[in-house]
Amino acid sequence: MPSREKLELLVRPGLSILLTKEKRFHNWLENARDWAVSRSRFWGTPLPVWISEDGEEKIVMDSIGKLEKLSGVEVTDLHRHNIDHITIPSSRGPEFGVLRRIDEVFDCWFESGSMPYAYIHYPFENVELFENNFPGHFVAEGLDQTRGWFYTLMVLSTALFGKPAFRNLICNGLVLAEDGKKMSKKLKNYPSPLDVIGDYGADALRLYIINSPVVRAEPLRFKKEGVYSVVKDVFLPWYNAYRFLVQNAKRIEVEGYAPFVPIDQITLQRSSNVLDQWINSATESLVHFVRQEMDAYRLYTVVPYLLKFIDNLTNIYVRFNRKRLKGRTGEEDCRIALSTLYHVLITICKVMAPFTPFFTEILYQNMRKVCNESEESIHYCSFPQAKGKREERIEQSVSRMMTVIDLARNIRERHNKPLKAPLREMVVVHPDTDFLEDIAGKLREYVLEELNIRSIVPCNDPLKYASLRAEPDFSVLGKRLGKSMGLVAKEVKAMSQPDILMFERAGEVTIAGHCLKLTDIKVVRDFRRPDNMTEKEIDAAGDGDVLVILDLRPDESLFEAGVAREVVNRIQKLRKKAALEPTDMVEVYIELLGDDKSILHDVMNSQELYIRDALGSPLLPSAMTPSQAVILCEESFHGISGLAFVVSLAKPTLTFSSDAVLALYAGNTKCTEGLQTYLLSRDHYNLKTEFQLGNGKITVDCIEGQPAVDVVLGKHLLLTVGDLYLSTRTE
Repeated sequence: MPSREKLELLVRPGLSILLTKEKRFHNWLENARDWAVSRSRFWGTPLPVWISEDGEEKIVMDSIGKLEKLSGVEVTDLHRHNIDHITIPSSRGPEFGVLRRIDEVFDCWFESGSMPYAYIHYPFENVELFENNFPGHFVAEGLDQTRGWFYTLMVLSTALFGKPAFRNLICNGLVLAEDGKKMSKKLKNYPSPLDVIGDYGADALRLYIINSPVVRAEPLRFKKEGVYSVVKDVFLPWYNAYRFLVQNAKRIEVEGYAPFVPIDQITLQRSSNVLDQWINSATESLVHFVRQEMDAYRLYTVVPYLLKFIDNLTNIYVRFNRKRLKGRTGEEDCRIALSTLYHVLITICKVMAPFTPFFTEILYQNMRKVCNESEESIHYCSFPQAKGKREERIEQSVSRMMTVIDLARNIRERHNKPLKAPLREMVVVHPDTDFLEDIAGKLREYVLEELNIRSIVPCNDPLKYASLRAEPDFSVLGKRLGKSMGLVAKEVKAMSQPDILMFERAGEVTIAGHCLKLTDIKVVRDFRRPDNMTEKEIDAAGDGDVLVILDLRPDESLFEAGVAREVVNRIQKLRKKAALEPTDMVEVYIELLGDDKSILHDVMNSQELYIRDALGSPLLPSAMTPSQAVILCEESFHGISGLAFVVSLAKPTLTFSSDAVLALYAGNTKCTEGLQTYLLSRDHYNLKTEFQLGNGKITVDCIEGQPAVDVVLGKHLLLTVGDLYLSTRTE
């Protein structure tokens, strides 16, 4: 058998025995005892050792052929009851009798440890196959195999070849009941796996296990609620992003445009939109990261990264791009945004297919319908390669942008300032001019809209609004510096502001003979409030990297914008209450209540563009509601910024130019009414499509005894009351 030292030397080089190599396996090798490879049992592989009665002569059989040659007996079965009777004449002469097989059988772990050779009958066959594939690339088993299979594999391969039996290994921990005890059928202390799969799906269970300590050779206390959390935190946001894509791809057709076909990725890489560039780069980073971690067999790092990516996809790309994805910035820009989202979702499906095979297949089967060259199944697709350009600056800027947004939200929460209430100004303090250029340039509109502020003031002078102080990171430096920690900590805290600025620029500083990096020292920016202002008027928040300052003073000029956001918020909630889909087109009517209606009138006038952009249609006075309008939902609101109003949602209604329609039938009112009744009975979407296909004109033959007439959009009718309202506003 190989020595303990030899085994340890083989384990240490690049062998990937994750998380058990340096502890449990190392400790087992260090205290390894002699291995008795024999067992006194009937069942098992017979030890191929024949020995004389006096014990002086021993023969180890290395093949069936050798046994047959020495014994003269044909051997067809190696079980002990078929070979125990076979004897071999002594080579010393007849007077020394015969050699008989010893009674013992092999320890079954010896057989398990022989797996790499025995399964292909090496060395008797498949020599080239074995030599080309040994050691094996990957082995996986439970933690209990540390002193079992893992050990015997290593012992035998070291003894035979002087190298390990495997190159990489994942050691699974034990799955325990929620109370920390072993799962027991008798105690019934665990949920039925079939119930878990039935409630949440097999993929959710897979991700829960993969994202648990089990794949790090540690125990897991299984909780059914943990599987639900995977559904809530991973699958629902992921599915919502997919659903948003499908809804808006359908909306394009509903609006009469050509069906959605994704633009190729090479073209999309040239998009000028900063969030397109960011999500494309982030997707490349995702592919690179997952490949890197999978190559290193670190399964447990994949799900947290995916969680963060999906959160960024839904809460940054989809949320900030709603206008583009909904077609509010034009058809071409909408198709670019939808195509970008499509390719990102396809890539996520390909990356996650090994982890969530069923969920990814469902999404893929629907998305592949718009791409003719797609594979029949997600599991036929090649794993993505990171080949696109990664924009590290954009990724970092967007990450910092989200930090700015989070810090600003925290300030609002501290002062009970909801996002619906607009604020005048935000100052962003950071030494990186590239980031400030991005936050005040490419990313400006996203920040303004998300935080509902009117302006951003970038500042790269950290001392203008804050004082700096340095704090040592004890968690990083403690182990490294040991007894020197106290002296270093004292000198770090004593650093002057110029010293801190110089340290930030240089990226390192030498203190008490120790070289400290940016990761070793936390630079804290303490906000300096102007002397003539209170905390209620101006406040700040920082994370050690960026400082955000908000002007909290009320401003009458912002009141109307705040009311408009409140009104839009109530209308959106009413749409949801009416169970309307995003593609369902409705007209919104508002009736003002109370004695003083001038305030709301002023809001509707000054904020008309914002309201129309947010709703996708104008907000109509209730007086314009046609008698034939079909009201879908109606609700009254009171106490909204001291105002009261009623909102009604109605199906789109045609509006006619009476004189123009009357002229079609030479003043015949009966025929005119018949035409109007016929057109009002038509499906609104189909009618709109016919007008689009006819370049704004359709031919109608609906009056018996009368010739067909050409009905022109804009001359004889308008498709909605909103169109009529907008036409009167522009005249």
